[in-house]
Amino acid sequence: MGKIFCVMGKSSTGKDTIYKKILENSSLSLERIITYTTRPIRQGEQNGVEYFFTDEEGYKALLDAGKIVEERVYNTVHGPWRYFTVDDENIRNDADYIVIGTLEAYSGLKKYFGEERVCPIFVTVDDGVRLQRALNREKQQNNPKYEELCRRFLADAADFSTEKINEAGINKFFYNNDLQECIAEIIDYIKANK
Repeated sequence: MGKIFCVMGKSSTGKDTIYKKILENSSLSLERIITYTTRPIRQGEQNGVEYFFTDEEGYKALLDAGKIVEERVYNTVHGPWRYFTVDDENIRNDADYIVIGTLEAYSGLKKYFGEERVCPIFVTVDDGVRLQRALNREKQQNNPKYEELCRRFLADAADFSTEKINEAGINKFFYNNDLQECIAEIIDYIKANK
């Protein structure tokens, strides 16, 4: 049975960059699980690449059809934003996948697909580094959402508390102090767990 590698960590730890670099490594033969969101698309993002972008009506249709594997909702300063994984029949048992998620997403994937199939990749970095990265990224947006950046940064402390990490069964961490070293360590982990 194929594995699902779930990349997670607080915002601005480098998850997206690591995810893209892991996908570029052809020796791993990983397919992507692209999750869905109702949040607005950011400058430079493409529908079907970072996320499938939808609205509340699209979300409700998928929910009514019984297609949602796991979901989270964040009450942002711009209203509720949903993030969710959909069983859109593209996740086969004979393939290995990689997905970006949260602790809740990881736990939901384990519950839906089975604990033996889902492997955690928890990326971490110093909070000061994270905050500077988030600020730099937000400054590049046409309409920076600094209030949301602050809300997300503070929410990460609760969402990724030591208790929640322990409850999810995470005991291996990948420190993104040096991007290339972190990616190499993750590649070794994936190869050992396929």
